[in-house]
Amino acid sequence: MGVLASCSPTPRMTGGSPSFCIMMSDMFLALCSWTRRPLIRRRSYTTPLCSPLHHSPATQTAMAAPLAPLTAARLGRGLGQRHRVLLLASARHYGALPAPLSVLAPRRRPPPPPPRHLTRSLAAATVVSEPQADLESGPATVSKGRIYHETYGCQMNVNDMEIVLSIMKKEGYNDIVPDPESAEIIFINTCAIRENAEQKVWQRLNYFWFLKRQWKANVAGGRSKSLRPPKIAVLGCMAERLKEKILDSDKMVDVVCGPDAYRDLPRLLQEVDYGQKGINTLLSLEETYADITPVRISDNSVTAFVSIMRGCNNMCSFCIVPFTRGRERSRPVSSVVREVGELWDAGVKEVMLLGQNVNSYNDTSEVEELEPGKNWQLSEGFSSRCKVKNMGSRFADLLDQLSLEYPEMRFRFTSPHPKDFPDELLYLMRDRRNICKQIHLPAQSGSTEVLERMKRGYTREAYLELVQKIRNVIPDVGLSSDFISGFCGETEDDHANTLSLVRAVGYDMAYMFSYSMREKTHAHRNCEDDVLDDVKQRRLTELINTFRETTRKIYDSQVGTTQLILVEGPNKRAPETELFGKTDRGHRVSFTSLPVPHTSEGDGARKPVVGDLVEVKILRSSTASLSGEPIARTSLGMYCKNHASDASAVAA
Repeated sequence: MGVLASCSPTPRMTGGSPSFCIMMSDMFLALCSWTRRPLIRRRSYTTPLCSPLHHSPATQTAMAAPLAPLTAARLGRGLGQRHRVLLLASARHYGALPAPLSVLAPRRRPPPPPPRHLTRSLAAATVVSEPQADLESGPATVSKGRIYHETYGCQMNVNDMEIVLSIMKKEGYNDIVPDPESAEIIFINTCAIRENAEQKVWQRLNYFWFLKRQWKANVAGGRSKSLRPPKIAVLGCMAERLKEKILDSDKMVDVVCGPDAYRDLPRLLQEVDYGQKGINTLLSLEETYADITPVRISDNSVTAFVSIMRGCNNMCSFCIVPFTRGRERSRPVSSVVREVGELWDAGVKEVMLLGQNVNSYNDTSEVEELEPGKNWQLSEGFSSRCKVKNMGSRFADLLDQLSLEYPEMRFRFTSPHPKDFPDELLYLMRDRRNICKQIHLPAQSGSTEVLERMKRGYTREAYLELVQKIRNVIPDVGLSSDFISGFCGETEDDHANTLSLVRAVGYDMAYMFSYSMREKTHAHRNCEDDVLDDVKQRRLTELINTFRETTRKIYDSQVGTTQLILVEGPNKRAPETELFGKTDRGHRVSFTSLPVPHTSEGDGARKPVVGDLVEVKILRSSTASLSGEPIARTSLGMYCKNHASDASAVAA
């Protein structure tokens, strides 16, 4: 203690003993060497190479562990005992360390700053790369943070968010809140298909950034109820496409996570606690999340999404999906059957099977003897740019097993590609009463020349022949489609051919958009976006008007028929008096909530509830919906049996 008490704030380098001067020189060099080793937290990215996919379990554990605190032993390594004592004494004199380093407990607040001339050297020696304890974190029960989530884009994104919530729940993030102002973690799941979808995401990110940047003021003013500034995470296709731009956007985003890296989210969020940015957009050739049971966003819903495959191999020239979702890979049949069984036990009555190319499903993991890829049958007149190596269980095999094991559950699927409708799939849809007679058949254009530039793998004539075959096999099928107006090089004649295709087919529903060029696509590299924006919008308007003319006739033809409706909930326009659901063809139907009997004997009359199957007499139609009156509650098997008998009687 005598040595400590006698130390001077500014050691004299002249007039002292040689040993003392040497000791001070050594200490100065040691401090300089530590200064060159930056211990201060700085911005760094958790790159895809930090993904667990690249490292052994031991390395993963080391990467995920918090940084170790700096101790006196580490600080004094390489110095003699007297040097360490002197260094400690100098640090204590300036108030940087209130206690010896070897027994120093983690500090909740940073110490008072040292004098200006020693700021750099002492910062290197005393700042610890460990998270400060959050004084506003509140009770331990919410220390991990409450989650708010938004989803944009397709049904796959909705299902992905359910997978994310399941992963987070397993890690202890159990609380989900309905508004971003109450959340410590904000997830926004994004779509990159069109520019308009990305613009909506940027608008929301600006608001989330405001909640984060002005957190103290928002809390004081009552606008925000979060316990600390929220962490903002961008997920999905836009994260994959614009990862660097998102991270560099004025520090508004903390985590960027691609569609194949959701298992890494808890670690990426932890990195933010240590002053880093979390990013993992590594695409996978194997990830399907087959072992994860999604957390259903709508707890009381009687319909659900089940993803059966991911990715796309088609490489259409306009499409960004292969670059944001990766190559095709399919879940094992057994995992899909298991998840559907869990949904049935939970009261779900209808499942939508999902995939970027859902009918290209090809599970090779559970087939002992694989067939050669040359046996893969395409729709007649269609071609594929990507050849199949080995053929396992196809989509028709999966649909066959599901429809047999769960005969009272309805099945739909989206989004298919027209090239993968072999005859066996069409006949299976015709024969199984619980496979809905609804097919999404994306055309994109009615011009063979434009289809060739789009690299779709078929002509206008081949597409129309497939439509005719489908309607011959499944007479009452409902068809929907996708169309793009103003693709590169589209002429007025090409546009006219698209309008004539819409009239010739007669779609029940369609998704129509003007062309939006995406970076990285084949069209971006090789084509010119030469159709003016006002021309695109004019053609899109004409396309929408043509579609409405044809679809009105289809809905009008349903008036007077009896349809089987799965009750999904109250009609928003009249929630007290009406219910709604969808027909086998996918038409939305609203009907009056009245007490009706069940078709089985001995069951009294009551009002239908969510989850009931109801026979509805269609009385009115509009451009996109039907309305009617309930006749009876029933089951899928009973309805099909009764109407099969009616059809036989009419035929006789």
